[in-house]
Amino acid sequence: MIHPVPPGTRDVLPDEMRELRALSGSLHATFDRAGFGEVWTPALEYEEVLRRGDERAAAGFRLFDDRGHVLALRSDATIPIARLVANRYATEPAPLRLCYFAHAYRAVERGSGQAREFLQGGIELIGVGGAEGAAEVIALIVEALSEAGLNRHRIGLGDGMLYRTLLANAGVSDEDAQPLLESLWRRDLVGLEVRIDRLGLTGSARDALVAVPALRGGREVLAKVPGPAAENLSAVHELLAERGVADRVIFDLGLLRDLGYYTGTIFEVYDPAVAFALGGGGRYDELLGRFGPSRPACGAGLDIQRVHVAQIEEERGT
Repeated sequence: MIHPVPPGTRDVLPDEMRELRALSGSLHATFDRAGFGEVWTPALEYEEVLRRGDERAAAGFRLFDDRGHVLALRSDATIPIARLVANRYATEPAPLRLCYFAHAYRAVERGSGQAREFLQGGIELIGVGGAEGAAEVIALIVEALSEAGLNRHRIGLGDGMLYRTLLANAGVSDEDAQPLLESLWRRDLVGLEVRIDRLGLTGSARDALVAVPALRGGREVLAKVPGPAAENLSAVHELLAERGVADRVIFDLGLLRDLGYYTGTIFEVYDPAVAFALGGGGRYDELLGRFGPSRPACGAGLDIQRVHVAQIEEERGT
């Protein structure tokens, strides 16, 4: 008799577990050499804590404790670490460099093939603002994956405020903007255009909302969106060039992360051996201020099991 496990979860057997431990150990060693100390936060957080970080982060799995408090399984490591920094490091001088390896839990659409439970490893850089912080985080992720044996990974680089600024400039209300942002999260550019046309926008505003998300490539695409976002991305790229990893970057001006706390540079990590993002991150300069003293910050998270699949496929030469 087969006893099923919940959709989006799975058992891991000894051979794979040894490989996952080795991969996590390699990533951790790279983070540790760069001065990122490992922290651990509870799998359970008060729902209000996750809501304060981002409403969607509390929308996964809820339960009650024996006193009737609503708890939620963490769906994201960054918000709990923001809470931890406010509780434990409020008076510590910047910068803070922290890393983590922990399971996270997210509600996903049935049949989507996405994991409800996944092992996440990542870094958080607290107190370094602007392009400098983003470049340090991105360069370290590239180095960590290279040390783990990946050779073909690339970084899709965008700005989390770019499309929101276009929507604001076009006079689109927050209520009407939300479905458009959701289309971008899903990379549904056809659906995005349909929703834009339903708003009745015309002229250059409508054209920009349709065209900008499709812009991908080298630095030449930045010339098509002059302004603060392009200046920021250009500065990050220059710092990555100084670190010798700019050749890994592809500008993706339609990139948008599904959590709403990002405030500037955002990125995703890809490997041609697999058909999905290995992870991502970005700047979240307002999140720390929701829990304590405001500080600039940037972080990145990797899905360890996805990285493991990419590792295997690269070894096979696929």
